[in-house]
Amino acid sequence: MALPLLPGNNFNRNMGKEKFHKSQHWGFCNNVRMLVGEDKPGIGGELLFGQKIKPKYSVFPKGMGTDSPSWVAFDKQVLSFDAYLEDEVPDKSQENYRIRRYKIYFYLEDDTVEVNEPVLQNSGLPQGIFIRRHRISLPPPNEDQFYTVHHFNVNTDIVFYGRTFKVYDCDAFTKNFLTKIGVKLNPPGQCPEDPYMKTRREKLDCMEPICPYESFDTLKQFLEYDRKVLRFFCVWDDSGSVFGDRRELILHYFLSDDTIEIKEVLPHNSGRDAMSLFLQRRKLPKYGPPGVYQPGQLTDQTVLNVYGGYSETRVYGFLLDKYQLGKLDQEFYKDTDLSIGTTINVWGRKVLLCDCDDFTKTYYRTKYGIENFTSIPCKAPSPPKIERKFPPYTGFGSEEDSLRSCIGLMPTPHQRNFKKFIEFDSYGNISNTLRFFAKLITHKCADVERMFVISYFLSDDTISVFEPIERNSGYTGGMFLKRVRVKKPGQEVFKSEFSEYIKAEELYVGAKVNVNGYLFFLVNADEYTLNYMERNSDKFPLSSIELVIQKLKEEECKSRELKQVFTAADCMHTKMVDFNTFREIMMNLTVGKLTDQEVITIARRYRVPEDPCPHRNVLVAQAHEQLKKNAFENFERLIAMCVYEDREKKKVLPSKDIKRLCKSSRLPLNEDLLGSLLSGDVKMSGLECHHLFL
Repeated sequence: MALPLLPGNNFNRNMGKEKFHKSQHWGFCNNVRMLVGEDKPGIGGELLFGQKIKPKYSVFPKGMGTDSPSWVAFDKQVLSFDAYLEDEVPDKSQENYRIRRYKIYFYLEDDTVEVNEPVLQNSGLPQGIFIRRHRISLPPPNEDQFYTVHHFNVNTDIVFYGRTFKVYDCDAFTKNFLTKIGVKLNPPGQCPEDPYMKTRREKLDCMEPICPYESFDTLKQFLEYDRKVLRFFCVWDDSGSVFGDRRELILHYFLSDDTIEIKEVLPHNSGRDAMSLFLQRRKLPKYGPPGVYQPGQLTDQTVLNVYGGYSETRVYGFLLDKYQLGKLDQEFYKDTDLSIGTTINVWGRKVLLCDCDDFTKTYYRTKYGIENFTSIPCKAPSPPKIERKFPPYTGFGSEEDSLRSCIGLMPTPHQRNFKKFIEFDSYGNISNTLRFFAKLITHKCADVERMFVISYFLSDDTISVFEPIERNSGYTGGMFLKRVRVKKPGQEVFKSEFSEYIKAEELYVGAKVNVNGYLFFLVNADEYTLNYMERNSDKFPLSSIELVIQKLKEEECKSRELKQVFTAADCMHTKMVDFNTFREIMMNLTVGKLTDQEVITIARRYRVPEDPCPHRNVLVAQAHEQLKKNAFENFERLIAMCVYEDREKKKVLPSKDIKRLCKSSRLPLNEDLLGSLLSGDVKMSGLECHHLFL
């Protein structure tokens, strides 16, 4: 029963609808009105009554995955079908048609199709790409549509541009894909054989010679293994022969042509001539030396001696021996015969393979699955070292020069320690020379009071002794010993070993030094020497304050007595004593356990610091002296510049400004003196400047 067409009795079918556009169904073609949009939808994109629009592209069933576009989801996924085509051959009696095989590729990302014909050798036909990749339209009357994935199946005919391709099979991926999208696959068929190719193959079989040509193709092996070489480290033990020994070798196996090359590793001073190769690159026979063969015995092919008779129309030819009678087979070493621990025959020499490189291990591990590459020690045990003995010193020249004449036929000069010379040579204010004041230890009363200066040069370990000139002493003074290395006493003169010389570590205050029979007692040292010894306390342990304090701690029982003695020595209660008193107290309490050098080390560490800054009046006097010597008179200009810089009229300027003004006026004062006058952040008033300059 129908409801009356009244308000409230019908349903609003446009509820929630947002699109109300209309499609253009009518248009003009050659100025004639006609229907041009049969497949266009109705209002708002809805299909008209009874209208079915076919999709332009393949529509796949929606799964549980993401809704990715086809060009992303099916990228690099191609369906492959095997098909054939019966091609008619007119005007030829040998054949009426040909069977041509094709590969049909359907690209899922954009529904494009490509047809390719595999190349057949000696076919005489242009083969390769038959139809380039693009979308192919269906045959009439559906030429407005294109092929999709649902048009393909096995044992079906597909028409491309009027040519009928018969699909008889597909690959595994194609079968799996079509099955998943719901396509029922037909059973695969068979491709018929081409009658012309069958006839041609039968003719070629009949024409096959009884003795075919034997080809030896090594190009594939060369292209695959070119520049790939196996390397083995081996040894040849020839110690059994006269003057023989163990000789280290390196074996190279070239995979490109199965040849072997051997090089010998010669140690230094082996006495053998350096040869480029121990064995030239060639194939190495397993059972060598096999002997001498006649020319033609070792060949890859055997040729029969065929005589065709004597005639003018004689044809010269050769016939290969099918059974290869009398052919000599010679076995050569291959890569399978080489392994660590194997002994190979190198033309009668037994060579043991001991080790190989990383590339060789990777090759055998990949190709043959070998994992054990335990190396064998191939180096021969080192012979016992024979101690070289030299003849004793002859007495001519120095010991080093005498030794150089025994080392070689052509004596060469002794090489000095140039690095040490450069490191400790004197430069600038650094002398690298240790100077000590010494006295002679002698029974002669006239020589007891003589003073000497012993200089030790660190660059070459030489010593010089100088005696200062003293008037009315009875001695001329001057150079007592020229600069030379001094030997320690009590050594044999004519011996094979080098003599021992006095070193810098043996010199310290309080030491006794024997210089060529003269016994010196070192009583003091200069400031540079003491500073150097304290900086290098690892070489001079007597100048190490830590070691000296450690030695004093052993006398802890005398600490109270030591305090009482020092208190008694300080009568004025200044908490200071002079060095001589300090030395006497330390020597008496330690009972000779401390040397003079150690006492000096303690005194230098705990001495009263001197005033580093001299009095200002002294500095001003030195400045006046330099100004007078250089006749500097431009004081008025300098004072005017100082007054100009004093903008605030405070009559006080910073020291850096005064220093800048002095330099700009070219005041003849050195940098140290000017810096001492203006040291720190002291501000100088105008009165002080005037007093300084005038």
